[in-house]
Amino acid sequence: MNLSFKTLLLEQKAGGVWVLTINRPEALNALNSTVLNEMADALRQIGEMAYADARALVITGAGEKAFVAGADIKEIHDLDEEKAFTFAQRGQSIFHELSLLKIPVIAAVNGFALGGGCELALGCDFIYASENAKFGLPEVSLGLIPGFGGTVRMSRAVGQRKARELTYTGGMITAAEALDAGLVNKVVPAAELMAAVMKTVEAILSKAPLAVTSSKVSINQAWDMDVEEAQKNEAKIFAELFNSEDVKEGTGAFIEKRKANFKGE
Repeated sequence: MNLSFKTLLLEQKAGGVWVLTINRPEALNALNSTVLNEMADALRQIGEMAYADARALVITGAGEKAFVAGADIKEIHDLDEEKAFTFAQRGQSIFHELSLLKIPVIAAVNGFALGGGCELALGCDFIYASENAKFGLPEVSLGLIPGFGGTVRMSRAVGQRKARELTYTGGMITAAEALDAGLVNKVVPAAELMAAVMKTVEAILSKAPLAVTSSKVSINQAWDMDVEEAQKNEAKIFAELFNSEDVKEGTGAFIEKRKANFKGE
């Protein structure tokens, strides 16, 4: 296992919690090919870990100014159509893999989350932000549109009309405005951001791991289904959990009025 990267910091915390930090503060943590390649490698390694070793992932940015300020404009300036298509597909693929990780993924947005940075946050399960955070999809200012899934995920996060406004104008919104729009789950002072994230992670880790994972799977799969099909799929996942020891433990603990000891089995 390689946990040493040029543009990322990947740290394991207690209880199987990992913190992935985009570490290019001199470039406001802008996404370039190296960052994307290393992120793909880091996510692959985390995805291959057992439940006991990887139960949650937090993604944040180095420094006090930015989560990720976007794609590296110097790198994309000279792309032609074919290379641009490949670049966009690469980013989309990595963020899609992020969304499919079997564990909860929380974005701890500590500053600017613009363009690719906003798209990275959107690829996480949910978003906590510091009061100084700013969100936006400013690609139209460059003659472009979002290429890492922004036009798709933003409309699902805040609705089509708000997504159109954000995308057409290329404007930024504050953390408070992002909270009102439903883009962000919680806003806290910058000094309290990681503590707030870890408090929620702790709450998640106290629950049955298979149930948390299955909840994520059901929610993700429902995106591509009509209501009736999604409900049938939910019932199927619900029923499959009755093959697990965690269901026996959880229901038994409730009946016996004791704390459940979940093992992810």
